[in-house]
Amino acid sequence: MAGPTPYMALAFILFVIGATGLLTRRNALIMFMSVELMLNSVNLTFVAAGRAIGNFTGQVSVFFVLVVAAAEVVIGLAIIVAVFQKRNSASVDELSEMKG
Repeated sequence: MAGPTPYMALAFILFVIGATGLLTRRNALIMFMSVELMLNSVNLTFVAAGRAIGNFTGQVSVFFVLVVAAAEVVIGLAIIVAVFQKRNSASVDELSEMKG
């Protein structure tokens, strides 16, 4: 079985894709998915590192990250849907113009 290096490389690639999507796209939903991709790449890193050192702390960390991510998904998607219903657009540029 290979060591954690291929998994860490995959996690790095996923994180870079997520960071690029977050920094270059102006759609709130795409930005939200990019953050989730970055969180999942960190989860992959936790699991690979935990397996490399031979204990379950990586899996426990992933469990807590997933719990927080689930709450983030519920609240974030609710906000995006509410804004989309009002503005018919999920553009971050238009959201910055909102007052009140």
